[in-house]
Amino acid sequence: MTDERRDALLFAGHTRPGVLARARAAFTILARHPGDALAILKARLAGKRVRAGQARAALLGLDHHALRLTARDPRVAPCFGPVAIGGDTIAVVPADEIAQPLGPGIAIVVLTAAGHALTTGALDTLAHAFAKHPDRLALYGDALDVTGDVILPLLRPAFDADYLRAVDYIGPVVAFRRTALEAMGGLADLHSEAPALDALLRLADRSGAIGHLPTVLSVCTAGEGGQGDRSARLEVVRQNLDRTGQSAVGITMGPDGVITRVRPLNAPAPGVSLIVPTRDRLDLLRPCLDSLIHRTDWPDREILICDNDSRDPDTLAYLGDLTARGVVHVVPCPGPFDFAAMNNRAASLAKGRVLAFVNNDVTATDPSWLGRMVREAIRPEVGAVGARLVDGRGRIQHGGVVLGPGGLVTHAHRFFPGDAPGYLSGLLATRRASAVTAACLVVESQKFAAVGGFDAAAFAVDFNDVDLCLRLNRAGYRTLYVGGAVLTHDEAASRRWTPEARARHEREVAAFKKRWGPLLMQDPHYHPGFDPDLGTYARLRPGWPETGPVEPR
Repeated sequence: MTDERRDALLFAGHTRPGVLARARAAFTILARHPGDALAILKARLAGKRVRAGQARAALLGLDHHALRLTARDPRVAPCFGPVAIGGDTIAVVPADEIAQPLGPGIAIVVLTAAGHALTTGALDTLAHAFAKHPDRLALYGDALDVTGDVILPLLRPAFDADYLRAVDYIGPVVAFRRTALEAMGGLADLHSEAPALDALLRLADRSGAIGHLPTVLSVCTAGEGGQGDRSARLEVVRQNLDRTGQSAVGITMGPDGVITRVRPLNAPAPGVSLIVPTRDRLDLLRPCLDSLIHRTDWPDREILICDNDSRDPDTLAYLGDLTARGVVHVVPCPGPFDFAAMNNRAASLAKGRVLAFVNNDVTATDPSWLGRMVREAIRPEVGAVGARLVDGRGRIQHGGVVLGPGGLVTHAHRFFPGDAPGYLSGLLATRRASAVTAACLVVESQKFAAVGGFDAAAFAVDFNDVDLCLRLNRAGYRTLYVGGAVLTHDEAASRRWTPEARARHEREVAAFKKRWGPLLMQDPHYHPGFDPDLGTYARLRPGWPETGPVEPR
C-alpha cells in the first residue's frame, strides 16, 4: 500500500471482531448499564434517532468499520468493469504520461495514477456534468479502496483548499477542462508525482470553480511504490504557498501524513479577549481559568468573566481575588441565563482585536491552542474558528458541526477516541466546517460586530453559535475547524433542564429551522452517502450508492 493511501485510510483502524463477538460484547455492556440502555430505547421510541444513535455509540464504542463492504456486496458489485471512454473528447492521462502532448479534439482530461481505475460509466458521468455546468473547470468524485475482499468507500466532502493542503483527501483521479489546464501552463508544467494535487491547488488560486460529484468514479487497489508521495505533497504545497505570496508560512508533516501550516505574525501579536460566562460552579470555573492563565501561551490577552448572578461565597471570593490582582475583569450580567446576550455584552467591552469565547467547563491542556486558532482567525477570508474538544472520558466532543442529522445539527466524529485521526484525517486537519461550537470559538472582533454578534433575540441559549457561523459564512467568510487546537470540554456540566428551559429550547429549534431550513438538507462538508441520522462518518446511508442524476456541489 502506498504512503498516500495509508494516510487516507488511517480511519479504518484495527481489525474488526466478528458479528457474534460484537453482539456478545454489546449485550455485556448493555447489561452492565441498564439505565443507559433504557435511555437509548426511550430516545429511539421518541423518534430522536441522532440522540439514540450517539448515545449507543458512546456506550458501545464507535469506529469506522461499519463502512466496510465486500466484493460480494450488491451495492458495489455494479461499479466494477472495463473503463469506458466516451468518444474522442475525453482523455485519461496517467501521472507518468503528463509530459505527452494531447491530441486534437480533446476537451476534458482525466488525470489518474497507477493502481486507480475508472468505474463503468464514470467518463459519461463526467462528460454530462461538464456539459450541464459550463462554469465548472474541474470535477472529482468518490472512490472505493479495494484490498483483497474488503472495500472501503472514500466519500469526499465539497472542495476545500485548506483541507487539501493538509490532507490529499481527493486523490489522483480528477477531471479538468483542457482550457483550464492550458491556462495554468499545461500538463507538462505540473508536478510529475502529484499532478492532480498540483493542478487543483493552482486552479483554486485562480478561480475555485472545482466541483465534487457525490458518486463513485474510481477504484483503487494496493500497489507497489508510492514512497515519494509524501515528499511530493510537501513540495506541491510549498510551491503553492510560494506562488501565492505566502513564502513566510512554514509547513511540517507529521507521522500521520497531515501537513500543518504555521503562519507568521506581525509584531506585536494581536490582543485577544477571552470571554468566559459563568454562574457560580467554582469546581468548573477554577480549572478553566487556571488553564487560561497558566497554560495558554499567547502574549497579549485579557480575561472577561460574564458573571450571571453568582452567589456562592467561594466563587465570589475567587473572582474578587483575581480581579484585585488584575488577572480578570468581571462583567456583571444579571437576570435569567442568556448565553448570547452575556457574550455580546462582554464583546462590546473587550479591548482585543480577537475574541475567544470559552465555556466555563472547558480547560486548555496544550499552551499552543490559542495561537493555532488566532493565526487562522486573523486571515481576511476566515470568520469563526473552532477547536477539537475532548470530553472527560477522553472521547471527541466536538470535531466541527454537521448540519442536517435529525433535521438539526450535531457534532462531527462525536464519541470517537480523543486521539483518533478521523475519517480521511478530518479530526487532525485544519479544514472548513459549516459551523463550530461557541464552547471554544475564536473570531476577529470587527467580523463579529459586522454580522451583529450572537442573535440573543432568537437564540438566547441554543444554536446561537451555529447561527453566528452561518451568518459569517453568508457574509463571505469561511468557518474553520483547527484539529491541532485541543482542549477538554465537560459538555453542559453546568446546565440544568427545567420545564421553562425545555420550552425555550423548543422555541429556538423552531426559529433555527425557519431561518436555516434549506441548509439543513445537506451539509456540503458531510457526504450524502453517510447515514444522516448519526453524523459521525461511521455508517452508510441505507441504500447507498443510489442510482440517478448526480449533480456537482
